[in-house]
Amino acid sequence: MSIEDFRDYCLAKHGTSEETPFDDDTLVFKVCGKIYALTSISNFKSGINLKCNPELAVELRERYCCVVPGYHMSKKHWNTVLPNNCVPDILVLKWTDDSYNLIAEKLTKAQKQLIGL
Repeated sequence: MSIEDFRDYCLAKHGTSEETPFDDDTLVFKVCGKIYALTSISNFKSGINLKCNPELAVELRERYCCVVPGYHMSKKHWNTVLPNNCVPDILVLKWTDDSYNLIAEKLTKAQKQLIGL
C-alpha cells in the first residue's frame, strides 16, 4: 500500500478531514476534529498510528511483529502499524475502519447527522 492509497481510503470516510497540525510531515486524519489516524508523509513505511480498543491493541502487538505501541501516543489506546511488512493491506484497512469507528461512535447525534452517519 502506498501513502496515496491510504490517504484516498481515509478521505472516502464520512466527515474525514486531513491536516498537518504538528509539523509539515505528519499527516493527520480526523473525523469531526478528532484524530483517528496519523502517518509520516515522507516516510510512510515508518508506520501508521491507529486508535484501538485497549485489549485488542495488546493482542495485535503480541500476534504481529509489525504492530507496536503507538509512537508518541497513548500506548494503551494507540498502535503503530508498519505497512507492507507482516500483514496484508486489507487488514491495515480493517484496523483503520476500527479506529475511525471508535471515534465516530462517540460523536454527538448532531455531529453524526452532520457527516451523514
